[in-house]
Amino acid sequence: MRKLQDYRIIMNSKEIGFNTICTHLGEIKDEQFKGAVSPIYLSTSYAFEDVDVKRYPRYFNTPNQEALCKKIARLEKGEASLIFGSGMAAISTTLFAFLQKGDHIVLQRTLYGGTANLVNEEFEKHGIQYSYVDDQTMAGFEQKIKPNTKVIYIETPSNPLLTITDIKAVVQLAKKKAITTMIDNTFASPVNQNPIELGIDIVLHSATKYLGGHSDILAGAVVSSEKNIDQVFQVAKNFGGSLSDFTVWMLERSIKTLGIRVKRQNKNALKLAKWLDKQEDIAAVYYPGLKSHPDHKIAKSQMKGFGGMLSFELKEGLDASKFQKELKLIKSSMSLAGVESTILSPTLTSHALLTEEERRLQGINDGLLRFSVGIEEKEDLMQDIRQAINKIKILELEH
Repeated sequence: MRKLQDYRIIMNSKEIGFNTICTHLGEIKDEQFKGAVSPIYLSTSYAFEDVDVKRYPRYFNTPNQEALCKKIARLEKGEASLIFGSGMAAISTTLFAFLQKGDHIVLQRTLYGGTANLVNEEFEKHGIQYSYVDDQTMAGFEQKIKPNTKVIYIETPSNPLLTITDIKAVVQLAKKKAITTMIDNTFASPVNQNPIELGIDIVLHSATKYLGGHSDILAGAVVSSEKNIDQVFQVAKNFGGSLSDFTVWMLERSIKTLGIRVKRQNKNALKLAKWLDKQEDIAAVYYPGLKSHPDHKIAKSQMKGFGGMLSFELKEGLDASKFQKELKLIKSSMSLAGVESTILSPTLTSHALLTEEERRLQGINDGLLRFSVGIEEKEDLMQDIRQAINKIKILELEH
């Protein structure tokens, strides 16, 4: 077992709050100059004699790496974590750590396109069997389980339609059959959902998104028990997906404001979703915070907030591509979860690697727009959407 330095903070023998964890846990004290922020240890070469830990960046144990892992683990209420060079590095390494030739995995159909592409293109090469669940009821999951099923993999809220999977029900089913459960918790973030508290074994994040929050780093994270993280580490050290210490430092800095940022994005997204739902030029809105969302009750039972992500469709006759080009404030951009609002077409970006048939099975059409709501004033975002719709309606009339 890899021994990690303990960076816990105890105040009056009581557990500290979420924003205090974000701000202080995982800091490295600047003992030399007493600076207010963590120093960066950029060395890729460390002493190996007369030391407690033989440090090497590819072994995920530089001072900055270790400290940040403690912060992320605590935020997700796990025992340990590892950080990676991207979300897909975290996902692929973790899946291959728990699956080998002859094993079977059950996955919900509504997954991030990169994850589905990994499964579709790589698993058969390694002799790993897989089944997708189209009906996300527990009967749907149970029907796909085989004697050699080792993992159930879910993502909730899902990308991009914000479907909700009942986490406790999945856990109950998996535990009966001694199956490991994994969840992509990127869209929710630790602010809104803590799957380990609900019984999930392994939590994954594209830390590029809410954990980073400023559209300037690429990173991934996995959180679980010490035992499970050690199993991931044994594969990770061979795959080489570690994160540079400068990016580690930037991520640690970014997480300091995680709670504040995400709560503002939650509030804005709920307001925007309700507003969009009332607009005559909007055909559909997908947001678990809406009472009309089919999974609203499940979301309310397992989430502390409904997140900053929503999707919507313009009514027939309004071109989604032209609409994006007319936006002035909301950026047409490929990623999500930054402090700035962004929008994209999943068919051209996040799910472009899937076939048209695979997208159709997920309910993703060409007119769908995924909206990552930022921290701007909600009135300004509404005005931007309104003016863009008005502009394309005028253009349609002119043609």
